Amino acid sequence: MARKAVYESLDFERLDISEQQQRSDEFLQRMLKRRSVRHFSSEPAPISLIENAIRVAGSAPSGANQQPWTFAVISDPALKRKIRLSAEAEEKESYERRMTPEWLEALAVLGTDWRKPHIEDAPYVIVVFRQAYGIRRADDDQDERVMHYYSDESVGIAVGFLLAALHISGLATLTHTPSPMKFLAEILGRPANERPFVLIPVGYPAEDAEVPVISKKALADIMVRH
Repeated sequence: MARKAVYESLDFERLDISEQQQRSDEFLQRMLKRRSVRHFSSEPAPISLIENAIRVAGSAPSGANQQPWTFAVISDPALKRKIRLSAEAEEKESYERRMTPEWLEALAVLGTDWRKPHIEDAPYVIVVFRQAYGIRRADDDQDERVMHYYSDESVGIAVGFLLAALHISGLATLTHTPSPMKFLAEILGRPANERPFVLIPVGYPAEDAEVPVISKKALADIMVRH
């Protein structure tokens, strides 16, 4: 039997226009300073900041509210080392054999290569997994699959929430998607319904950290009003 929706009153604070604008402007200015960082300090960061950021990510909207995500937080040096070696093996293969000349040219402005020391240097690595389908215990005490709707879109939104929350907390991040990523599920012992989505080193930037000189598209280039 299908479950019926249960409703409650919306908890929403209506702000005056001036406060709305102030909050919007402040958030914009802080987010404009977010950069992808590849040079991390090994200085530890409070785990409470990671936990709060994941709580924020877990509040993201998702298809049918199925919340098809798992956030694996790795701080163990041996595990980070294992992940780095596996990621570098895949990345080396990609840079040397899989990537097209156009792809390599697009990456050239960022100065990246197959070496990924940031995976070990950062105090934390968050691996986000997409749950391709859910698992529930049926009446006959057997596990059965549960269809997940819009899981890619849902996890993408949650990752956006996560990156924003970590940045607002004063931490630096990098989104890394080694391809293929199956090794992450194997190393971390994740179940068969989980697919690696993105790997995110998290921590404080190294004192001598540098970032590429890049620009973002102007509002007029990304927004259309009708």
